[in-house]
Amino acid sequence: MTVQACPKCGANEIGKGKQNSYANMFPVGKMSLGSEIEHLLCTNCGYIIESYVKNPRKFKGTMKS
Repeated sequence: MTVQACPKCGANEIGKGKQNSYANMFPVGKMSLGSEIEHLLCTNCGYIIESYVKNPRKFKGTMKS
């Protein structure tokens, strides 16, 4: 998905940031160091438009019943 503008304020300058270290996301029921979380955000108002983990393969098999 290509973000063209902020859905909150309409500004068209979008930035990319990441959380790491203690802000990693960890898969449930697996031994893993987890994955950084990356965000697309509006550089005008700070609204976080999208969030996703950098290494989604670490989460495969975590929804088994």
